[in-house]
Amino acid sequence: MVTKTKDGPKLPKQQLAILAVARFAEPLAATSIYPYLPEMIKSFGVPKNEVAKWAGFTGSIFSVAQSMAAVPWGRASDRFGRKPIILIGLTSTMICFIVWGLSTSLTMAITVRFIMGAGNGNVGILRTMVAEMVPEKELQPKAFSLMPLVWSIGSVFGPAFGGFFAQPAEQYPSLFGNMDFFKKYPFALPNIVACVIFFMSLMTGLLFLRETLESRRGHRDWGLVLGEKLTRPFKRRSGHHHHHHHRNNNRRHSFVDDGASAPLLAQSSLSPTSIISSVETDPPTLREIFTPQTIINLTSYTFLALHSVAFDQVLPVFLNYPLVSPHDRNPSNTHLPFKFTGGFGLSTSKIGTIYTVYGIACGVVQFFLFPWFCARFGVLRCYRAATLLFPLVYLLTPYTALIEDTHTRYAVFLTLILIKGVAVIIGFPCTTILLTNSASSLRILGTLNGFATTFSGLGRAIGPAVAGAIFTWGVTGRDYIVAPWWFLSLVAAVGAVPSWWIVEGEGPTRSLETDSEGEEEGEGEEEVDEESTLILDSQGSRAGSAMDRGYGTVKRDAQETR
Repeated sequence: MVTKTKDGPKLPKQQLAILAVARFAEPLAATSIYPYLPEMIKSFGVPKNEVAKWAGFTGSIFSVAQSMAAVPWGRASDRFGRKPIILIGLTSTMICFIVWGLSTSLTMAITVRFIMGAGNGNVGILRTMVAEMVPEKELQPKAFSLMPLVWSIGSVFGPAFGGFFAQPAEQYPSLFGNMDFFKKYPFALPNIVACVIFFMSLMTGLLFLRETLESRRGHRDWGLVLGEKLTRPFKRRSGHHHHHHHRNNNRRHSFVDDGASAPLLAQSSLSPTSIISSVETDPPTLREIFTPQTIINLTSYTFLALHSVAFDQVLPVFLNYPLVSPHDRNPSNTHLPFKFTGGFGLSTSKIGTIYTVYGIACGVVQFFLFPWFCARFGVLRCYRAATLLFPLVYLLTPYTALIEDTHTRYAVFLTLILIKGVAVIIGFPCTTILLTNSASSLRILGTLNGFATTFSGLGRAIGPAVAGAIFTWGVTGRDYIVAPWWFLSLVAAVGAVPSWWIVEGEGPTRSLETDSEGEEEGEGEEEVDEESTLILDSQGSRAGSAMDRGYGTVKRDAQETR
């Protein structure tokens, strides 16, 4: 028997928070390199006109490796469990990040980035864990928007670390000027600071994260045992026994929060995920995974990853590129509106400051405006609007370098990247929700997320590499600094087209509904709250609560068996 409390199903907030901590270290590491990457590439002896190309390639090699390793890591998580693979990914990235900060050549840096990408398949696995924790469709928009939210928060701190701690011997000579280590390795300090966060994420996951793979839930987890022993004194002081009793009375039946070592099918209750998995043991076929709607959603997701990440990779190179005053431009090489050159001429610390302001603004939008937008206009409409903003922002970005007045130049530039930030914040959570709801059943969601990671990884690899190469081509004797931006604008325009073919699906799961037959046959059962028949969550995704026919049959069969 599956029951619901009066208030309906609840999010497993504690476990989602632990996933968020595990996820936080990765955007921190990824975005912290943006402010100092151009300076780091130049320190290897690369000419300034080729910095964009090699910066793009360095970013691409990470995504290529991550894309290649996504499916093997996903299969490993299906066999050995989600938790150990996530912990391995965090450990691998932490070690590689330290070595990255100690890179002394371009070859070493590229090699480390490749190993770093291949050693971490957490993106798709974390999404799968969220799906396994939260099978109720009405709760999924909130749950699946968590990881993009964490990415936005990490993007606030990451550039701040990179810009503030890079080249400490030059930025803070009174503190680090006499340390030979930081003179020899000027980009090591931000990586060391980030690795402290990685270690905290690793320990939190080891001690408190519960396994969600059903076949591994009954196995003894020594990390959880140790975490329980360490926290037991604090639980006793805060009235742990009373809280535990209250929690059992209001427990979720879609995810085992308390009894990771308990039997999967207790005699007193049957969970939806347990029932479904007991009958759906065959692996999903490609026909089940690649439906017309999942293909369209995967295409949209790939395009979004391609141009958005490429923008983030090229932008610091543009900001670092020397500023050319209108009075210093060569008339023979300047033919507006297409042929001109020049960037902002900013240092690593100033680029870090811009990214920090950008990240803080994005965090505010994520917390306050994103839920309102989705509640007001719906997930699909918000996503379509976001796809229309990208081409315009990319088209106008290079022309900010032509503005002579400094304050006006920065004001216009910040306005453009904030618009881009709003589009990203709306775009990525919405496309994740739409992709999730395009799945035909919950059992294919893990594989679908694996393919999503693979395809988006290809986009993240192709975008920075091509945009960086075009940047180099445009500024090497041609003075077409608009070239990479117009390329990204074209890609974003093409990527907006599939969004108009997307149909918002019903999702891979349904909330339980007591049908007339069940009411007549199950006299002792608790009734499902009538308010759960139609729920409009805080992010505007309407979820019907009628359960699947197949699941209803399984439910009745299970009741008869009992």
